[in-house]
Amino acid sequence: MTGRRDYYHDPNAPTANSLVPSAAAIVTDQHGRVLLQRRTDSGNWALPGGAMDIGETLQQCAVREVKEETGLDIEITGLLGIYTDPAHVIAYADGEVRQEFTVTYLARVTGGTLTVSDESTEVSFIHPTDFDHIPIHDTVRLRLHHHAEQRDTPYLG
Repeated sequence: MTGRRDYYHDPNAPTANSLVPSAAAIVTDQHGRVLLQRRTDSGNWALPGGAMDIGETLQQCAVREVKEETGLDIEITGLLGIYTDPAHVIAYADGEVRQEFTVTYLARVTGGTLTVSDESTEVSFIHPTDFDHIPIHDTVRLRLHHHAEQRDTPYLG
């Protein structure tokens, strides 16, 4: 691991010193597989997403981040949930310790070509039956679980 460590309900976690609005997307294909990327900073498989920039909406952030990280163009189709658990913090090598603040959207592919970025070593659509066989952080597993439940209302937590 280089540069990032996630803590989730860990009594040894450092205290958060920043909060950054972020967006992620659960992008599915016609076979029910979910678009995941293997992060270069942690080695875990994760949803594409990242920090919001000034001058964009959170939905635009999700679309931009998916394009940057996977090469795919997407259309937002819904809202999976809002994830703001203060017991999930991410510690970075530069000393930033960020409290989770991620809005996760549902989306579908509209174009582009699947490509890895400097933030990932692999990008792939993965079937939910394979999730237990690959490294995925618990907070991402929670989102994948919420998606599998096909909730009528977004998760608010």
